[in-house]
Amino acid sequence: MNVDLPIQRRLAVLIDADNAQPAIIEGLVREIVKYGIPSVKRIYGDWTTPNLAGWKSVLLDHSIQPIQQFRYTVGKNATDSAMIIDAMDLLYTRRFDGFCLVSSDSDFTRLASRIREEGLLVYGFGEEKTPKAFVSACDKFIFTKVLLTEENPDTAIREQETKKLKGDTKLVNLFRNALEAASDDSGWAHLGAVGHHIVKQVPEFDSRNYGYKKLVDLVSAITLFEIDRRSQGTVYIRNKRGKLQP
Repeated sequence: MNVDLPIQRRLAVLIDADNAQPAIIEGLVREIVKYGIPSVKRIYGDWTTPNLAGWKSVLLDHSIQPIQQFRYTVGKNATDSAMIIDAMDLLYTRRFDGFCLVSSDSDFTRLASRIREEGLLVYGFGEEKTPKAFVSACDKFIFTKVLLTEENPDTAIREQETKKLKGDTKLVNLFRNALEAASDDSGWAHLGAVGHHIVKQVPEFDSRNYGYKKLVDLVSAITLFEIDRRSQGTVYIRNKRGKLQP
């Protein structure tokens, strides 16, 4: 019997070695395959410098191609330029459905915007210090701390207290606005659709940033929404009656 497999997006993964840590690699690879197939995996830096030594031991295991870029001038980042040029070359091949840009550098803001202008998806990965402009330029942005959390339990993000989550007006309003946009006449909305609406507004939103691996667990911890688990594992939520204010 023939089984039709779901179509996988072809992704180009470009890593700025100067602005990413090798400790994230295991979690990074696991995260990327959620969104598609990493058809191209390249990492950019000056491999003659000792500060990139930690990367060398993990590149072969994950089939990541190192791209050498010498530093021509002190204070100027030639690595960024090389990565941007390669990204544009790959974009024009029309062989990819999206890009994964791994960096915390604002220099890639325009690159992310340009790729999206061509109708391709952009997934960003960086530290929490990443400038908001770069984060907003991506379709989805994942903070690398959550990738480290999965690999190192000792660094796990402590789950937020329910009272603190309920009092997080920004978080609660994100859910309520998305719920209003996605709900049917009865007030119920598919949780996946709610999450999709939130990410469109806030690309860096991730339940793991609050200490919960699954979105439904975060919703449950907030305690302001009813949860209905239906057939085939589908989850719907709606506002609890009489609790419209956090």
